[in-house]
Amino acid sequence: MLSGVAGVFEWAHQWWAVLSWLVMFVFLAGAVVEMYDREWGRYLLVGGWVVLALFWVSSIYQFVFDQKSITEGIAVVAAIPLSLYVGYLLATGRDRLLMISRGVAVAWLIYLPLSTVPFLRDPLIAVVTDQTAVVLSLIGADFSVVAGNNFPADISLAEPPQSYHQSFFFQFPERNGGYNIVYTIKMACTGVGSMAIFGGLIAAVRAPLKRKLKALAAAVGIIWVLNIARNVFIAYTFGYQRLQVFPDAVMSAFGLQTHLEVSYIVADRIIAQFLSVAALVGITYIVVMQLPEVLAIVEEGLYVITRKEYDLQKALGVGVRADGGVEE
Repeated sequence: MLSGVAGVFEWAHQWWAVLSWLVMFVFLAGAVVEMYDREWGRYLLVGGWVVLALFWVSSIYQFVFDQKSITEGIAVVAAIPLSLYVGYLLATGRDRLLMISRGVAVAWLIYLPLSTVPFLRDPLIAVVTDQTAVVLSLIGADFSVVAGNNFPADISLAEPPQSYHQSFFFQFPERNGGYNIVYTIKMACTGVGSMAIFGGLIAAVRAPLKRKLKALAAAVGIIWVLNIARNVFIAYTFGYQRLQVFPDAVMSAFGLQTHLEVSYIVADRIIAQFLSVAALVGITYIVVMQLPEVLAIVEEGLYVITRKEYDLQKALGVGVRADGGVEE
């Protein structure tokens, strides 16, 4: 039964790349048209939310069945009805959702080229790998950096490496009969997804450029530092097998083939991902303190989830003038 369901989503996953570009183009077209004709722009953006829902369907296999990510799996599944619901609200006249739609357009415009265009993607992965390696060296880790994406245990020469991926290779011939651990730095390890989200939020609101740039710099800087720390934590605890917590239970719950994967699952799929959610909430608060206009998007997001109106500006004691300035 489960294998049949996985097969359906695996088939849907083949459309992931096409749908990701279609999402960007439809949202961008809608955002541009909406500046000149609100109603036609609305129609395009409603279509964008429908395409986005299909994109999330195509992503289920990757996050739920392949990566076995609890946080991302729940988020992807929940995003399907939420995307359709946002499209419905927008179609029936909820104009404040036009702002969120513009934010999605900008976020996709930031993320997709950076994650797919080689001359943008490859240097980014290399820089993140180099900085992670520096910190790992400072804490005394013994490793080598190799090209490839072989994961999670012994490197297999039968699999041609992805040249733009970089991996940390840990060798322990004296432990448990000897084993090799490979932790790969992929696009998901760069933090660009989170940066794109905040870039979209900040770009979508109307406010003085100076404050928008200040908020963006704060968000990107914090995300970058925390992301390097996350990579170091996962590489070290996985490479040195420091988190072999309830290995039998973890292997059973996540369908793992070897005990060597347990530390990675605990470090990344459980600890790091839940801490990332908490970090995003904290970064949002910092951005709001610099750019209170973002609260309008947060309020609208809460409305979509709860169907209740919120006044977060009043709750947090900040206000925004109609001219885009902050009330003193």
